[in-house]
Amino acid sequence: MTTHPAIELAGLTKRFGDVVAVDSIGLEVGVGELVSLLGPSGCGKTTTLNMVAGFLDPDAGDIRLHGQSVADRPPHKRNSGMVFQSYALFPHMSVFENVAFGLRVRRLPKAEIERSVHEALAMVRLDGLHDRSTQQLSGGQRQRVSLARALVYQPDVLLLDEPFSNLDAKLRVAMRAELVEIQRRAQVTALFVTHDQEEAMHISDRIVVMNAGRIEQIGSPTDVYRRPESVFVADFLGEANLVEGRIAAATAETATVETADGLQFRAETTKPWSNGDACWLMVRPEHLVVCADTDPAPANRMHGTVKSHAFLGSAHIVQVEAAGRDWSLKLSDSEWTPVAPGDDVAIGWNAPDCVVLNA
Repeated sequence: MTTHPAIELAGLTKRFGDVVAVDSIGLEVGVGELVSLLGPSGCGKTTTLNMVAGFLDPDAGDIRLHGQSVADRPPHKRNSGMVFQSYALFPHMSVFENVAFGLRVRRLPKAEIERSVHEALAMVRLDGLHDRSTQQLSGGQRQRVSLARALVYQPDVLLLDEPFSNLDAKLRVAMRAELVEIQRRAQVTALFVTHDQEEAMHISDRIVVMNAGRIEQIGSPTDVYRRPESVFVADFLGEANLVEGRIAAATAETATVETADGLQFRAETTKPWSNGDACWLMVRPEHLVVCADTDPAPANRMHGTVKSHAFLGSAHIVQVEAAGRDWSLKLSDSEWTPVAPGDDVAIGWNAPDCVVLNA
């Protein structure tokens, strides 16, 4: 028996006049996966979601749900549930009637509507609030009503368009955890659009990083953060120290990157490199450390001057000017050595803690 992906996009393309919003992308989402489309505004993520939902027609390519092409089907015949950024609730209807609306349009029996609505509300922890007006609900509760309305059909796929962007920061974090729990309990495949990197890292089985209508990288949160495949992904996802250079020497497992001003940095890499190849070196701020004179020297070490320090509760952020450029360090309390602007310090990192990227 062949098992098809829950969602399959093949050569999917959408143009608006001369602008190519989505440029021949391909993607497979497995049954039960939660996959996020992540990227800056205008990268094509919402356009992609709207084509999967049926709100936009593709100019080329195909959309398959569980192996069946749905590119020519209207939204209501795709068995997908949609959760919008703006909630899109009917203000004059109760919670129950908002969730039941689509089932009534489909003329389902009253008993089936009652059962399905109460099951959906229980799933999002709103049982007991079915008679309440949506105007009396908090932002988080409204978003859960929107989620219940999408789940009440028992859809094959759940589509979410930046559903938490209207919530305050603390509630947004709480709703992420709730979404993952609900999605797992409902055993539904989910495609989630966001521009919030932390949000994508928190909830996703895999992340699809998009840029200018194309897919830059697909991978687990760990993969795209620790092993970015392009300068764009390295720079967009979290903070990164990026240094431009060329390969001065390379083996099967290591590379030496030389900058234009003659500095050399060692990195571990399994990618094949040739001497003279243009490249970028990336090291995350949390992999840089302040070195004491008694410390074993890391593979890459420099002397510099502290420019600034900020304490953010979970970490100390330090900016150091060294070797003609600024470096960002992110240090935990256990790693923290008190420094102040103007202090001379040695900083460094080890060869496994950096990534060499194509120019």
